[in-house]
Amino acid sequence: MSDTLLRNLFKKYKSDKYNHRYFKIYETYLNNFKRKKIKLLEIGVADGSSVKAWSKFFKKGKIVGIDIKEIDKKKLQIKSKNIDLLKGSQSNLIFLDKLVNKYKSFDFIIDDGSHFPKDVIKSFKFLFPYLKKGGIYFIEDTQTSYNHFFGGNPFDLKYANTHLNFFKNLSDSLNYKEIPNPFYIKNSFDGFISNVSFYRNIVVITKNINNIESNLVLNNSYEKKRYLTKTKRNKNKMKYFFKYLVLFRIYTLILFIYSLFKRLILLRF
Repeated sequence: MSDTLLRNLFKKYKSDKYNHRYFKIYETYLNNFKRKKIKLLEIGVADGSSVKAWSKFFKKGKIVGIDIKEIDKKKLQIKSKNIDLLKGSQSNLIFLDKLVNKYKSFDFIIDDGSHFPKDVIKSFKFLFPYLKKGGIYFIEDTQTSYNHFFGGNPFDLKYANTHLNFFKNLSDSLNYKEIPNPFYIKNSFDGFISNVSFYRNIVVITKNINNIESNLVLNNSYEKKRYLTKTKRNKNKMKYFFKYLVLFRIYTLILFIYSLFKRLILLRF
């Protein structure tokens, strides 16, 4: 087997990505880019095993590693010239701002940092805009979402304020054009996520323009779309106006008020 395969590189440098079998996922997404001039950011350098593997896999790439602890290249035996290492926290926005000012953007971002929900969410929100179109964001070890010793929540899985639930909710950004809620407020991720994939203990998010119009909803209104569709086929506009733009809208408003009231009662925001 080739020594440039991620499986072998992770094993050679004793990266826990080998033990977790993450190499299977990384190879699926990254094999086509191994000979390209890319920029990869890894949050969490630890013993340097991962950045060593990335530097050999992406020989033409720039590998940027950050860690909250001081990084001693000599001690970690990191000799590759395509590796840059910086000290800083993934939750420190001043540090992250300096990071993106220096490197501008990244093709791939890997979060193997603190694994605390608040840190993962905070750095993702900041860094995602600096992920290139077609870029991929990997979040490792998401099992900490279930572990209360990491700030996770094993007791209220559906409504827990964890990073795994945050990424589950991002799937709505894939389908934001399909949401028939006239009060829907678009967020910064809507229209820029083309794929959210969940694997055991790892989430993969692909950034791409995603603005294809819905065949059922127009500007978050099912009623308006149905009205326009029907009046194109039939000239009886008054009939369809009353049905879709009056009755259907009243029904939608009632459901919206009911849903809002339920959320207030249950304190779910």
